[in-house]
Amino acid sequence: MSTDTTASVSTHVLDTSTGRPAEAVTVSLAARGGDAEPYTTLGVSTTDADGRCTDLPAPPEGTTHVRLVFDTGSYFASEKQAEAQQDAPRVRDSGAFFPEVAIAFAVTPGEHYHVPLLLNPFGYSVYRGS
Repeated sequence: MSTDTTASVSTHVLDTSTGRPAEAVTVSLAARGGDAEPYTTLGVSTTDADGRCTDLPAPPEGTTHVRLVFDTGSYFASEKQAEAQQDAPRVRDSGAFFPEVAIAFAVTPGEHYHVPLLLNPFGYSVYRGS
């Protein structure tokens, strides 16, 4: 049985419209200690060339819920990204359809949560990885 009293969180972002990791996506991590508590932002990171955030902080002891917020609007607005998306429209009337993706999930002390985001301009999917 684990004696660790905190959970740990990691993530990565894959752009399914290009078949590559999504580099330079800003990700914020927030936590709360119960259903009635507000979320407190713990840190902000940016995905690297492999689509991973390597410096997200560990949630504090007593955390029951974590929220990851991905700034997908800025990612899709970049000129470099628009050129890479061969199957997606290069011009969008209103910018990114999903300007951000917020994923909230429950955590248990001592467990690790890897939460990948599979992203494209008009949809996304998320799951608990390993």
